[in-house]
Amino acid sequence: MKPLITILFLCLVVCCHAQTDEIKLISTVKEFHQALVKKNTVSINQQTDKALSYGHSNGWIETKSAMIKNLETGYISYQSYREDSMSVLINGTMANVRFVADIAATMKEATNTYHLKVLEVWVKKTNRWVLFARQAIKN
Repeated sequence: MKPLITILFLCLVVCCHAQTDEIKLISTVKEFHQALVKKNTVSINQQTDKALSYGHSNGWIETKSAMIKNLETGYISYQSYREDSMSVLINGTMANVRFVADIAATMKEATNTYHLKVLEVWVKKTNRWVLFARQAIKN
């Protein structure tokens, strides 16, 4: 009986840990998107990997330094970023997050609203998630 209780307890601990990781990741993803809207480059710097590849639906790809520069100079400005239908798949220290997004952004003085399907790849480093790659396509 004791071995069965021990196995059940270990399964419960593993399951709870996985759910906690997923909840932390979802929170981090949403915080990152709101940091884009708020132009919080300090937060963006902390939440992104130095090798970031940030792909837009038009084929434009930004590096981490380019993304921060483009936000600081106003080359691109996000007015809103809303996620829907988010799914998370965690595999060890890597995760992919897929969702549908409605994003209002201004670039080169033209404001547009985009309805996109997005894939983000996150990596866990020292107990926190950082964005490694992102790609969007028009929905």
